[in-house]
Amino acid sequence: MDKQKEMIEMCKELRLPSIRSLLEQGALFEQHTSPADFLYFALKQEMEDRYVRAKANRIRLANFPEKKLLEELDVEALPQNAAVRLPHLKELKFIQEKQNILLIGSPGTGKTHLAIGLGIEACLAGYKVYFTSVASLVNQLKESRSARTLRSFELKFEKYDLVIIDELGYISFDKEGAELLFTHLSLRAGRAATIITSNLTFERWEEVFHDPVLTSALTDRLTHRAHIINMIGGSYRILETKEWMKQSNF
Repeated sequence: MDKQKEMIEMCKELRLPSIRSLLEQGALFEQHTSPADFLYFALKQEMEDRYVRAKANRIRLANFPEKKLLEELDVEALPQNAAVRLPHLKELKFIQEKQNILLIGSPGTGKTHLAIGLGIEACLAGYKVYFTSVASLVNQLKESRSARTLRSFELKFEKYDLVIIDELGYISFDKEGAELLFTHLSLRAGRAATIITSNLTFERWEEVFHDPVLTSALTDRLTHRAHIINMIGGSYRILETKEWMKQSNF
């Protein structure tokens, strides 16, 4: 085996795909005046590519249901409170300061889009993010309890820099589900950032949890030092549909 092939095999073993690719191209040797020049170029390329791969991997592991970027938001169509506060939220200081964001308002006003967009920005900035719907999270918690892996799930849940919990209010829970959700949201209170979207005002959260004491305690913990964004307004999706129909001459 010649040295070039041997180095390619070494790169496979050491998991250096960018350097391996450069070696396989071969002709790149001719573009550098010394082995040190090539090594510097190759290592720099590997670092840059690894940085890009890490960003993509964080986005993949975040479990977003779809890719929605903040740049794709029609800011003029957002509820005014959200539009005004968006520039500050994009700075992601709420993650550093371990604060929550509560997006409360009407269906179709961009709550999920805004939450995912902030989550993707966080992934690109190097934060570990996890997205889930409330229904999916409660099911996971129940399954973990049944399988006696709840503590393992708790430890993993606590370590995310940002957790996004979507659609609070679309379904109600039984006593077990409400208590599990309360416990796990309480684990993050004041320790890490959480974004929650809900179509219900706080006064109506009891409809979901069916326990006034638990509801009051959870609301108190989630809203402490939190960014509460009023998302009441016209449906973003309906506006898009009307515009599409107008363009399609329906």
